[in-house]
Amino acid sequence: MPKLRWPDLRNARDLGGIATVGGGQIRERTLIRTDNHNRLDPAGRAAIRAYGVSRIVDLRWEWEASKYPSPMAADERYRLVPACFDPTGDEDIPPDSYRLMVDASRDRLAAALTAIAEAPPGGVVLHCHAGRDRTGVVVALALHLAGASAESIADDYALSDNSTPATMANTLAHLTAVYGGIAEYLIGSGMTPAQLAAIRARLT
Repeated sequence: MPKLRWPDLRNARDLGGIATVGGGQIRERTLIRTDNHNRLDPAGRAAIRAYGVSRIVDLRWEWEASKYPSPMAADERYRLVPACFDPTGDEDIPPDSYRLMVDASRDRLAAALTAIAEAPPGGVVLHCHAGRDRTGVVVALALHLAGASAESIADDYALSDNSTPATMANTLAHLTAVYGGIAEYLIGSGMTPAQLAAIRARLT
């Protein structure tokens, strides 16, 4: 999982190299997670373009994107797709899992995954504010669809500051216990089997 030294980003990494079931791995330059892009200067924006990025999915709330606009917002690659429903920005996230988020924001999380499935060929960058909570959940869902193990997903999540593997492991366990699995959760949230297959094909 190469850590990317893109100027003015503090939590950027390519998810390529994460092992998948059957001996495969996530392809590099297909899924990239970062913190917010507020600080990006021209050099940072150029680095993103040079990496082959075709889609930037901003998972922040609408008010965040308005108050702290992305310098990439005018770029044709950019899409604002809020990952969870909380118009106030005061959502309480339990320290042990994201179960409240995944239960309350099924349609929004499905929209974020759909943005990955339907992106043009190239890399997809996901970000929220710190690149931990909302980004972590969307990344976990995508990686799981692509065949990454729960352990590998939790280990990647824990690379972000103030994160522990148990939080994401508990979230994935909740999705399995309550919805029957990640694919079942997303299809029940409005995605199609073809869209799930497109994510698998894209990442592996």
